[in-house]
Amino acid sequence: MPKYQIPFNRPILTGDELHYIADAVTQGHISGDGAFTKKCEALLKEELNDAGILLTTSCTHALEVAALLLDIRPGDEFIVPSFTFVSTVNAFVLRGAKPVFVDIRPDTLNLDEKLVEQAITPATRVIVPVHYAGVGCEMDTLMGIATKHNLKVVEDNAHGLFGSYKRKPLGTFGELATQSFHETKNIVCGEGGALVINDPCYLERAEVIREKGTNRSRFFRGQVDKYTWVDIGSSYLPSDILAAFLCAQLEKKDVIQTSRAQIWHRYMEELSDWASTNRIGLPIVPDDCQQAFHMFYLLMPSAEVRKHLKEHLEERGILAVSHYVPLHNSKMGLASGGYEGQCPVTERVSECLLRLPFFTDMSAAEQSVVISAVRAFEVSSTYAAESQSPEYFRSGGR
Repeated sequence: MPKYQIPFNRPILTGDELHYIADAVTQGHISGDGAFTKKCEALLKEELNDAGILLTTSCTHALEVAALLLDIRPGDEFIVPSFTFVSTVNAFVLRGAKPVFVDIRPDTLNLDEKLVEQAITPATRVIVPVHYAGVGCEMDTLMGIATKHNLKVVEDNAHGLFGSYKRKPLGTFGELATQSFHETKNIVCGEGGALVINDPCYLERAEVIREKGTNRSRFFRGQVDKYTWVDIGSSYLPSDILAAFLCAQLEKKDVIQTSRAQIWHRYMEELSDWASTNRIGLPIVPDDCQQAFHMFYLLMPSAEVRKHLKEHLEERGILAVSHYVPLHNSKMGLASGGYEGQCPVTERVSECLLRLPFFTDMSAAEQSVVISAVRAFEVSSTYAAESQSPEYFRSGGR
């Protein structure tokens, strides 16, 4: 019997995953760059303004390819939010670069564009915005700063596939962007990712890096009579079995996104009054952003109140989870020049954010259980002494 009646996440089958996997096996090509890989890349290309698309084994690997493409070297610096997954940073640190951590906005929890320019030094090479929860960063401002200072932009769009900023798809602003198809994302294949190449000058070399530093892709296209080692690289190609699973998911993206939008809006509608009464912060989506409906979170008044709510839900068979631990004051972050208090909004949000169960096939009955359990928790009467003002989270805005 499962420990939790309502899990935090539950991957789904859309209907054709197993059939497509069998097709891949029958066709006799289950390594990288098979028929399903090409179909996935074509489907993503349609969604992302005709960008170059290369499937990878993970979003982490897509970020690593991006760092290689930009020729990141020891002594370089890159600007990144501290409130992100470690892969965002590791990909560049592996090349010897130093992360310069910038705080997040208190409303969208995205990189605070007002703090970016002051973090730039002569060693800065790249800005790496993360579209948290699939809500777009202020890309007009960030791209303007990048142009002014001759910097590259790599969007970590692990949360944001099918989201947009000012009607332009997330992942199509920077020279490069990355996508994730991990089982916790909207579109999944267990483990997987994609590199989005918005500047065509990087496409040919990206193929080489992804193919172990060889020009194998050109060989298969008949452009050379044999392939050989021409550059640095590694093995970043996913199996066509994974691509077959992913293809079935991408084909049902409208069904998936519609379901997730309904779940997100119901949470917002049925928890708004409770949140206001109990001084809880809810997600903020600016008018110029179309979010990707990746997650739904609560910003509790304190770490202690979050702990009480998490335990309250667990007692009722519901798993709710926290999110990122700040990178700037982690062991590696401190070794990279980060320090306590460097990103105060990040530190506060990390202590207080709680993500509610959110998965594509979440039934109305399951969501009712979660909503009822959350609404039964009263901060004001039970933990008033531990509660603080929510204005900290609600300030800002656009």
